[in-house]
Amino acid sequence: MIPKYRTALDKGVFPDRIQKAKQMLENCTLCPRQCRVNRLEEETGTCSTGSRAVVASFGSHFGEEPPLVGKSGSGTIFLAFCNLLCCFCQNHEISHDGEGEETEPERIASVMIHLEQIGCRNINFVTPTHVVPQLLEAIETAAKS
Repeated sequence: MIPKYRTALDKGVFPDRIQKAKQMLENCTLCPRQCRVNRLEEETGTCSTGSRAVVASFGSHFGEEPPLVGKSGSGTIFLAFCNLLCCFCQNHEISHDGEGEETEPERIASVMIHLEQIGCRNINFVTPTHVVPQLLEAIETAAKS
């Protein structure tokens, strides 16, 4: 089995997808809230996120179904400022309060590689909708490694 990110890298689809996703940040419609702020100019809407993803934490997570976690866990990267803002969220400090640090795609890529090196079976982004462009850049960078 060839991972989809390797196939996408081989086909050269990342640059076009990243460009299209980043264009959506200029008049942000990445999530159903469609705030239409210019996140490239650090304006923020419902998600309170500008041009960089905010990473709260990462690590090997065992709270998923056994086929997903295996012996080494699911490589989970928690992203701050979820746009859903559910009142019952178990990750309130991260999703509502924005606990974490603004992180460049290259750093996210290195985290992904680290999680792979410690044996994680997959990379699990929680909750990624509002930072898809930044994650696409990170995935492309990690795939090239």
